[in-house]
Amino acid sequence: MPVLVTKEAPDFTADAVFPGGTMDSFSLSSWKGKYVILLFYPMDFSYVCPSEIIAFNKRTEDFQKRHCKIAAISTDTEFTHQAWISADLKNGGIGNVDFPLISDKTKDISRMYGILYNHAVALRGLFLIDKEGIVRYEVINDIPFGRSVDETLRMLDAIQFYEKHGNVCPANWRPGNNGIEPSRDGVIDYMANVMTFDL
Repeated sequence: MPVLVTKEAPDFTADAVFPGGTMDSFSLSSWKGKYVILLFYPMDFSYVCPSEIIAFNKRTEDFQKRHCKIAAISTDTEFTHQAWISADLKNGGIGNVDFPLISDKTKDISRMYGILYNHAVALRGLFLIDKEGIVRYEVINDIPFGRSVDETLRMLDAIQFYEKHGNVCPANWRPGNNGIEPSRDGVIDYMANVMTFDL
């Protein structure tokens, strides 16, 4: 499985269902210059997947404030995606979402991102891509385990903090916390004045 962090995100074009249920082609390159979350998931109408899509959709505004777009991807067809957003939540549907659902029915995208499982479905891969098209963060979960929207936002904030200030982000960094100047003196200052140890 290739690690894509620090590398250019593989471009792709595929069929997708857009907010409102419109079907059209989607190309990752059309979002160049934006921060992007690619949210791979195994299957529509499954168990953990609806909770993830709905959870990210509820926080769409938080991502928009950070100039970040979201696209969700599975190996289902665009027609299954359309049926999923049309189905009632009580029947396993997700309702309309504010980001595209991309069809990886050829499984090529999942292969490019190194997360195709058993030649069948995508693992829960999340890739955070910066404005230059570089993958800065990736996390891959096994199928039974959903991902954290809060942690995704924290990592997006960390990337933008680093880009703005040049300071690196220590363990458990959150917006409002100090970063570390990337030098020996910066580390010494941080450890002496900010870091607390719980031994």
